[in-house]
Amino acid sequence: MTATPSAIPTDIEIAQRATMRPIREVAAGLGLSEDDIDLYGKYKAKLPLSLAAAPARGRLVLVTAINPTPAGEGKSTVSVGLSQALRRLGHTAVLCMREPSLGPVFGVKGGAAGGGFSQVLPMDDINLHFTGDFHAIASAHALLSAMLDNHLYHGNALGLNPKAITWPRTIDMNDRALRSAIIGVGAGNGVMREERWVIIPASEIMAIVALAADAEDLEQRLGHIIVGTTAGKDKRPVRARDLGATGAMTLLLKEALRPNLVQTLEGGPAILHAGPFGNIAHGCNSLVATRAGLALGDIVVTEAGFGSDLGAEKFFDIKCRAGGLTPEAAVLVATVRSLKMQGGVPKSELDREDLGALERGLPHVAHHVRNVQQFGVPVVVAINRRLSDSEAELRMVADYVTSLGVPVALANVWAEGGAGGEALAQEVLALLDARRASFRPLYDSARPIREKIRTVAQKVYGADGVDFSPAAEKAIDWLEANGMGETPVCMAKTQYSLTDDASRLNVPTGFRITVNEVYGSAGAGFVVAKCGDIMTMPGLAKTPAAEGMRLRRDGTIEGLS
Repeated sequence: MTATPSAIPTDIEIAQRATMRPIREVAAGLGLSEDDIDLYGKYKAKLPLSLAAAPARGRLVLVTAINPTPAGEGKSTVSVGLSQALRRLGHTAVLCMREPSLGPVFGVKGGAAGGGFSQVLPMDDINLHFTGDFHAIASAHALLSAMLDNHLYHGNALGLNPKAITWPRTIDMNDRALRSAIIGVGAGNGVMREERWVIIPASEIMAIVALAADAEDLEQRLGHIIVGTTAGKDKRPVRARDLGATGAMTLLLKEALRPNLVQTLEGGPAILHAGPFGNIAHGCNSLVATRAGLALGDIVVTEAGFGSDLGAEKFFDIKCRAGGLTPEAAVLVATVRSLKMQGGVPKSELDREDLGALERGLPHVAHHVRNVQQFGVPVVVAINRRLSDSEAELRMVADYVTSLGVPVALANVWAEGGAGGEALAQEVLALLDARRASFRPLYDSARPIREKIRTVAQKVYGADGVDFSPAAEKAIDWLEANGMGETPVCMAKTQYSLTDDASRLNVPTGFRITVNEVYGSAGAGFVVAKCGDIMTMPGLAKTPAAEGMRLRRDGTIEGLS
């Protein structure tokens, strides 16, 4: 690349300069007529839910990554660039990604629409309110919360224990002040009790929307939600259906269940739907979106949140298991900068060539390669190129990956779009042509909860073992006694480390995972194990990204990324 940093446009500037195709044309390229879609303006549309039940003709490719660092890895950018490259090579490639949450958009991480010349458009709409799916999920969640407290106020006929209510409230914003609160204060304002909020990507309703097969399945899953337990010794689960909330919640979600069609910067189809975080939820776009992509295209490129220890593991063990999906190839995204940070270099010095630190960080790639391979899925490593990367550093990473017996490709998709991803696309096609995939989940979901948690901790993270808090032990016993023992486990832990301690980088050894809390997401169909000090409501940084955003007089946006 010859561009100097001062000449490089921002993501929002690139997006605003792009000429978008009418979404009718994008849909027509997939064989859909205008009658098949519902338009949300000129450049967004809802797809019919019936596509999720149509026969699959496409092949599924997962994009995952090494553990994230503040240096950035660009997993979403590579996903977009790969789909653009596959289209350049003559394939009907469909991109399937998650919808962004407003919390990271206004916080530190930024949006989730890719970057540079590998973005999904309209970027500003996607990163803000989009088609209203998140608002619908928030409304359905809030309705259940309101009906629960209304039930307590009007006599509590179900015998709910106000001190054993597990259903939180939700908001799509990083707000640490809502992690713990007291509600119902004052005469006539309900039953006073402790309450907590989670961010919408951690809401069980988000997970349900992402995993529901159709509208009927959605309603059944909503009814299964456990909101708390009864008082007394029996401690029976009380569910959303017991409160009579299921029908109205389904109404609020009927449009949100339908996948959203947008486009890449190069005009290719992109289906964006649902947005569970990978560190505190299952980290995958919706099942109906992926199935729709498989019905419409010959290759579907999808991504899963954070590193292979989180998003990819949950993609394989939760989403693929629930939806009967069979992934045939995976892309592992790595950057020179991130690997140098894994090797001990502070963020402020990452732009300088440091072959010693890079060499120290390379085992981190090998660990993530093994993670993917143990699921029976062949993998190619994508080196997501950055301006500061030296040729010697790029060669060192490529040579190391080759020594692992794994294909590797340089991805220059931020700067060059699909053209910069053609080498990666060729490697992905070679994996698909070889038909070496033999996908299998990591564990049998019928095994005991503790065993499944230990399996993930030891085989995926490399832990020596797992320690359960007394509260977690008690919760596991209750879950297994109440019909949730034979479900997958969803591990909630820091994304920055293979351990549950964010400060331990690279490939730590001699560590144990501490599980502090375990609870059932009965509607979603899995058990959540919270490890270390992970929280389901993030906070804003001292200087939030929101401080740099504004609406210009001409109606364009500044500061969104």
